[in-house]
Amino acid sequence: MTQLGIQIIPTMPAAEIIDTVIAAEQLGYDYCLLADEGFMPDIYAVLGAAAQRTTRIKLGPVTNGYTRHPAVTANALATLDDLSDGRALVVLVAGGSMVLNPMGIAREAPLTVVNETIEILRQLWSGASVTWQGKRFSLHDAQLHGGAHHAIPIWLAVRGDKMLQLAGQKADGVVLMAKSDIEPALAIMLRSERVQQAPVKRIYLDRIAYTPAMLKEASYLYTYALMDSPQRMLDGLGVSADEIHQIRAAMAVGGPAAAAKLVRPAMIQRYQIAGTPDECRQTLRALIDKQQVDVFVMNIIAGGLEANRRLLQDVRAIVQEA
Repeated sequence: MTQLGIQIIPTMPAAEIIDTVIAAEQLGYDYCLLADEGFMPDIYAVLGAAAQRTTRIKLGPVTNGYTRHPAVTANALATLDDLSDGRALVVLVAGGSMVLNPMGIAREAPLTVVNETIEILRQLWSGASVTWQGKRFSLHDAQLHGGAHHAIPIWLAVRGDKMLQLAGQKADGVVLMAKSDIEPALAIMLRSERVQQAPVKRIYLDRIAYTPAMLKEASYLYTYALMDSPQRMLDGLGVSADEIHQIRAAMAVGGPAAAAKLVRPAMIQRYQIAGTPDECRQTLRALIDKQQVDVFVMNIIAGGLEANRRLLQDVRAIVQEA
């Protein structure tokens, strides 16, 4: 049976984030991911507090190896794992401009950064003293004081071909973020020999749009999807080069509000689950059956506890019926 999760973009106060995590657990959600956005509430402080007020839901940051050294991340996750009685996980991304640019950090060698972050996490979680040299990072007699944490899952939220191959080789899960790209992305990941021996958990991250307000919001999010997606994903969206150029030009001049005016409903439905509640159920059912999705993660990007609680209830019903 497909499990349920949420990813919170922490635009709301820390206390509201914790209350949202509690609400998700009460509604039967299995996972809560919290995005490491740099200048929003700190992920580890919030997740640590959430761990003390929940008992079942698995908790993890969506973080990167640029703004936090992998050894610091390894220690923070080990602490979260202790506080949550073994419920910690981590989602690694290759860094994004919204996080890195304000800190003046260049997104250099992303494949190396992600690969070496995985290596450092697992070596330090062994509990042993580690001396290790990579191309970008190194460890010298480094050892976590809390002992071993072998069971913390590592998921990768990636889009490029080489990153997907890395997920197949080393990750416990892969997070996929565009409906039309799930099948091509999985085909790339499955080329890895290792994935045949230990199947990688398949996680689909989306925000179901089933009301006019949600569809309008989806048109804004769609414009961001065109900014830095690889060509494979753009091809899957079925958007012409001229349409992409027009949307990007509008984005540069007038921002997402101007660019969203050029997004048609058919474009949104290629990118994410959208339509009437019944259409969303049918789409999700077909997706789960065909692509063997293990976890559906709902993206929460705005504040408002009661509104988000209703959203979680609606999505749970759609997923359960699917």
